[in-house]
Amino acid sequence: MKRWASLLLILEILGVAVFSIAYDSLDFRIYWLGGRAITDGDDLYQVQLADHWFTNTPFMAALFTPLAEMPLVLARLLWQSASLAAFIWACRTAFQLTGRSIPFVVVLASGLLLEPVWHTFFLGQVNLFLLALVLADMHRVAQGRPAGIGIGIATAIKLTPAVFVVLLLLTRRTRDAATATATFAVCTLLAHAIAPDASRLYWLHTFYDTSRVGVPYISNQSPLGALTRILRGTTEVGDWYAAIPLTIGILGLALAAAWAHRGDWPVAIAVTGVTGLLVSPVSWAHHWVWIVPALAVLLRDGNRRTALAAYVLFVLSPLWWTPHNGHPLQYGFHLFLTPIANCYLLAGVGFLVHMAVRLRGQDDASTTTKDPSIRRSRPSAPDSTGRR
Repeated sequence: MKRWASLLLILEILGVAVFSIAYDSLDFRIYWLGGRAITDGDDLYQVQLADHWFTNTPFMAALFTPLAEMPLVLARLLWQSASLAAFIWACRTAFQLTGRSIPFVVVLASGLLLEPVWHTFFLGQVNLFLLALVLADMHRVAQGRPAGIGIGIATAIKLTPAVFVVLLLLTRRTRDAATATATFAVCTLLAHAIAPDASRLYWLHTFYDTSRVGVPYISNQSPLGALTRILRGTTEVGDWYAAIPLTIGILGLALAAAWAHRGDWPVAIAVTGVTGLLVSPVSWAHHWVWIVPALAVLLRDGNRRTALAAYVLFVLSPLWWTPHNGHPLQYGFHLFLTPIANCYLLAGVGFLVHMAVRLRGQDDASTTTKDPSIRRSRPSAPDSTGRR
């Protein structure tokens, strides 16, 4: 099996290299043009780039200013190569956290077949960098070491990793949360110094404006995306919707914190990552790279059938089999198509429910232990510095 996996991995790596040279990935072009806009002093958020709005932070655009000085093909090849390295690092970290012994070449070869992963390469997206930054930081947290810089940088690039700052606060890793917040602030202020007008426009008006993206598009596997498709338009989703991500956020983070207090950081990390996807108003299919740590947890716990079902779902990605090119008549409620069209969303909710049931089962087992001398090992409470 390792031999076949090695051959597949070589072909996949060659495929990434050839694809990076030959294909003009849309999102990377937007990033690259965003960096050029910063350099040229153009209006980053008032003019479309490659017929699309730049929706990431000013810090993300500032990071692309060096790449914007390179030819597009060379910059894209470097970016995709670094993205592949980030994926390798993320896989290594995820399976180190779980302690699961699986041949690494098998992990990489099978992981690159996941739709959110190859979709990230297809678009030239930033997701694998964010995953690697957060996992590297949370690995340090699990070891009781100082952390927060990686989460802060990831949040400055894209706001959704901020959910991990909340997890740090809930688990009394106050110093790490402060480090992440300070890192975010430094990166944001640096971007403001480079592009003050763009920064003011983004933070005062743009970052919460979902009208700049196609919320109903099938790739948006958030609750808002699903409701917009079912109700045939964002105007049908009223202010009441705010209660849904708030409820999911509270329950998901409480669940993650409960696992963290039991010393099971791999589950806490995976649950928090999925919670972030469900809370965000826009969670594109390629954002769901958090399937990697979720699969690592399922395999560690011996849930092979569940892990296999999830893996097949995220490889085949049946949401793309449904009508999805954006016409309003393609959406609405359909008894069979709606669950398929929102399969990532349902899988994320299912994962949280699965972990909640497991947690309840552990609690029940601990309360029914007959021998009072047998106690579950619990991590010692951290002090104000966040160290144990």
